[in-house]
Amino acid sequence: MLKKILSPETCAKCRICCGFVDEDKWEIPLIFPENKDSIEEKFGFHLVPRGNEYVFDMEFDGDRLVYCPAESEHGCVLGGLKPFDCSMWPFRVNELCGKRVITVSPVCPGVSSLPLDRLCSFVREDGFAEMLFRTADEHPDMVKPYIDGYPILLVEEKSDLS
Repeated sequence: MLKKILSPETCAKCRICCGFVDEDKWEIPLIFPENKDSIEEKFGFHLVPRGNEYVFDMEFDGDRLVYCPAESEHGCVLGGLKPFDCSMWPFRVNELCGKRVITVSPVCPGVSSLPLDRLCSFVREDGFAEMLFRTADEHPDMVKPYIDGYPILLVEEKSDLS
């Protein structure tokens, strides 16, 4: 779906979304429980619980950049088991003042140069926003607090946040 605005080649050259420092470890992509066993068995990665989901067990050392263990020079080795967070990045569902909003990370060079009206249109097309909110309903731990400076592309019309 993201191929309409972000080419796989652009992502493969950049991979900024695959690197984390200690203060960003809250952004490590969530692995949904239904994929945990397959990822551990097929790839040998160790996953640890985070809320109702799982994350890669990664060692952090201050400001040293740590890459996701599934990242390779050819992209994600997980294929169809790629975390949902990764497949929708740089878009994310955030909570802001009791509402869920869809934002876009300004650190993604592949989309940061695109006009906001194009990004807003993309989010509304082909059921993308509905899919994001539906997945957030099923996996509420993927909803992160809003970060200042992240452009808000869509505000959910209803909100059941409590």
